[in-house]
Amino acid sequence: MTSVPPAFGLYVHVPFCATRCGYCDFNTYTASELAGDAASPDGWLAAARTEIALAARTVGDRTVETVFVGGGTPSLIGADRLVAMLDAVREHLPLADDAEVTTESNPESVSPEFFDRLRTGGFTRISLGMQSAAPHVLAVLDRTHTPGRAVAAAREARAAGFGHVNLDLIYATPGETDDDLRASADAVLDAGVDHVSAYALIVEDGTALARRVRRGELPAPDDDVAATRYELLDVRLRDAGLSWYEVSNWSLPGAECRHNLGYWRDGDWWGIGPGAHSHLAGTRWWNVKHPARWAGALAAGETPVGGREELTADERHTERVMLRLRLAEGMALTLLHDGGRAAAARAVAEGLLDPAAHAAGRAVLTDRGRLLADRVVTDLLIADDAPATGTPAGAR
Repeated sequence: MTSVPPAFGLYVHVPFCATRCGYCDFNTYTASELAGDAASPDGWLAAARTEIALAARTVGDRTVETVFVGGGTPSLIGADRLVAMLDAVREHLPLADDAEVTTESNPESVSPEFFDRLRTGGFTRISLGMQSAAPHVLAVLDRTHTPGRAVAAAREARAAGFGHVNLDLIYATPGETDDDLRASADAVLDAGVDHVSAYALIVEDGTALARRVRRGELPAPDDDVAATRYELLDVRLRDAGLSWYEVSNWSLPGAECRHNLGYWRDGDWWGIGPGAHSHLAGTRWWNVKHPARWAGALAAGETPVGGREELTADERHTERVMLRLRLAEGMALTLLHDGGRAAAARAVAEGLLDPAAHAAGRAVLTDRGRLLADRVVTDLLIADDAPATGTPAGAR
């Protein structure tokens, strides 16, 4: 029997932001925090080209099926640099004819001309940060775009020929009401997008939002409120024909983000850029975080890797359960050992896993189970009597 290699993609990290959002703890930098050519957009592009060549020397002629440019704010470096980066991928690696090529963008740093250039340059998918249609919610999040700009940008992307456009939402922000979220959902649907990602606000340590909560200026997000908002949003999107395919992602049929599915289905990817993470065949590594250090290492002919780890069989098993259970397709019960399968049967009895899917040999979250997905995963893993080595039948 031949082994089919997992999907392979590239993640490309652009670390630049015009301002820092209060809730963000990503590896991003504003202009005032960077200095020198190595930390400039042109310096970033030169280093990205070098790391793409490095990736090609490592993986050989492995076909790239997806490219995802994230950040940061990739649109800040301009369409020409983004297309030049994609040209470098084509120069060094086989890019699938039907490759999905996505870039994140900020609504305030895009234009019809920006989208036209990306479309002719080979990009196929746009993801825009909207977060909310309510001005007071955007203010709490320190978002700088005006409420209607994200919808307008999505329409510009569609007019440029992008068939796949995503809008991001954040819900359960302090001060947000049910009506605020309904208005945000209506605005998303009015934009005509085929994909929506929505995440409950998390207060991350070290962020400006965390400091405001700690000082008592804002209440901490409420889990019960977040659950109610999730249900509200799910019903609204489902009524409009967008189905959930991962706990925090909805799409029209065929519009699922293939790159992210690669993560959730245990695929391989190479991370390009400062702080970017990679995974190949059970080995994970990550680049140094600062843009100047990353670019400097590559310019000197050195690897920009800041650390690496070899995942054990138990760690890979845990990650497969955690990630695959979040998908609407669920996971095969053969991924679990006897204890885990017994826990899955109990979750069916509790209304957390779908009984019909369970009878067919799969663990699939119910609507209630999605609200308690972390608990279901924990229960399965604690009960699963996985040995120290080896994996259950059908684990791949």
